[in-house]
Amino acid sequence: MRANAAGQGPERCSTRPDGTAVRSHTQDGLTLVELIITIAIISILACAALPVVKYQVKRTKERELRQDLWEMRDAIDRYKDAADRGAIQIKADSLGYPPDLQTLVDGVNVQEKKVRFLRAIPVDPMTNSADWGLRSNQDEPDSTTWGGQNVFDVYSKSDGTALDGTKYSTW
Repeated sequence: MRANAAGQGPERCSTRPDGTAVRSHTQDGLTLVELIITIAIISILACAALPVVKYQVKRTKERELRQDLWEMRDAIDRYKDAADRGAIQIKADSLGYPPDLQTLVDGVNVQEKKVRFLRAIPVDPMTNSADWGLRSNQDEPDSTTWGGQNVFDVYSKSDGTALDGTKYSTW
């Protein structure tokens, strides 16, 4: 077998009973039916994978939301601990909680040194905004409005429902 000059695939030589050589060309490739079947199979597999991908994306966002909430709550707790130890000056009605989230980022002076509790206010992965719901300790536990006195709790402003059936705003 050898390739012919026209590039039509391998060239095969055979001989006739009378001894003369006969060349025949074979065509390699896929038929239209084979292509259609292949595309159909790939389409079915892609459609089956789509829900799994959506589930994974939502699960990743939920994990990120949980991490962001814990990070902010930890910063609030560290601020409260510093205030309770008398390391920072606080307003009398704040009960040792920060006045807002930006204070945790900007930091406060502790013995001639600036102490920051957060690097930045995280972006809520569910709303794609750094606008979080805040509660002060004077607010009702399920309140959706912030009294403005201090930051006791942080929650997502998303109306969505998690994979476990709970609302993101209750996390």
